[in-house]
Amino acid sequence: MKLAEITNYLESIAPLNYQEDYDNSGLIVGDPNMDVRAALVALDCIEAIVDEAISTGCNLIITHHPIIFKGLKKLNGKNYIERVVLKAIKNNIALYAIHTNLDSVHTGVNARICERLGLSGTKVLSPKAGLLKKLVTYCPNAQAEQLRSALFYAGGGSIGNYSECSFNADGFGTFKGNEDSDPYVGEKGVRHHEAETRIEMVYPAQAERKILVALFENHPYEEVAYDIYKLENKHQQVGSGMLGWLEYDMDAYDFLHLVKDRMHAKVVRHTALTGKRIKKVAICGGSGSFLLKEAIAAGADAFITADFKYHEFFDAEEKIIIADIGHFETEQFTSNLLVEIIQKKFTNFAIRLTEQNTNPINYLF
Repeated sequence: MKLAEITNYLESIAPLNYQEDYDNSGLIVGDPNMDVRAALVALDCIEAIVDEAISTGCNLIITHHPIIFKGLKKLNGKNYIERVVLKAIKNNIALYAIHTNLDSVHTGVNARICERLGLSGTKVLSPKAGLLKKLVTYCPNAQAEQLRSALFYAGGGSIGNYSECSFNADGFGTFKGNEDSDPYVGEKGVRHHEAETRIEMVYPAQAERKILVALFENHPYEEVAYDIYKLENKHQQVGSGMLGWLEYDMDAYDFLHLVKDRMHAKVVRHTALTGKRIKKVAICGGSGSFLLKEAIAAGADAFITADFKYHEFFDAEEKIIIADIGHFETEQFTSNLLVEIIQKKFTNFAIRLTEQNTNPINYLF
């Protein structure tokens, strides 16, 4: 199997344009056309993971966290990042990361946490803007259905749980071709009136190339009239964190013990209890302190995440319980999620879940 087959599939689930600006998801080391024998999946790409890949015959490592966040000016092995990259290149092992783009999709990292905590009715806590565009075009009535269908197939017209969404209005267009034109209808040099359908549909920004190919290949006119608009609408299924509901409200201490148990956390750092029972819960895998205001505004009784700093705990202001369970602890089940995603598509592909615990933090009890 070619490496590109796997990476293209992963990016169809978690597109690279969904990642945060600071991130470095995608193919970090490797040739997209290389043949992949087997893949090793882990949370972090450290030297022990590369050694495990070598010993198990895997020439692809897929991790949640990218080994490179910032640019490298030298590769001389002076730190673990350079040693990992050098060892991977030396042993012809590809490195691929699927980080905040997987965090952002509604079926990704945060959905797995919600699943483990038994939350239902889940939705994205802070949806992203700037990911949607709208196409408007004008087509002769007779060819409008064919064009609509082609645009739907290319990825247009999907809104939440609905597909093939479009708005259509009848009108007429005018045009006059010059001597070099080859009009589909009408005559050169004569103004023509044609009954047309105005077709509008929303599409994800990453699908634009396919949308335009479908438009030009299925529109009958020599010159296609169309407009593309950037939308400020937030993509309700893409964004940071998630919000969900417990089946029954719980005593706060009982809930914190549930979180500790279900998430295999060594310790739970939390703010003072608010006196309320817990029903609505906000979560964010990894560093989630930036979402505290959104969690409070959403009316969450508790916020489960990691990497809160000392003074940030005061920001709860007795409106919500912050429960910091650790960065590794919130994301440790991501590797299992990735294995399931890949096995669902490539049923005969050799994929391994790492046997290494890559958590750099140890606890003294």
